[in-house]
Amino acid sequence: MMAMLFATKIILGKATFAQVPRLLKDQVKELLEDAGMGELAVQE
Repeated sequence: MMAMLFATKIILGKATFAQVPRLLKDQVKELLEDAGMGELAVQE
């Protein structure tokens, strides 16, 4: 659930992948890739 929240915020431009907690990064990256927005899953 939290991973989906972070993925949504990243897609909307309200957060960056760097702000995602370490334990959620893999899940968020997978969700972004599934949404066709894997390019947003980069460390800044």
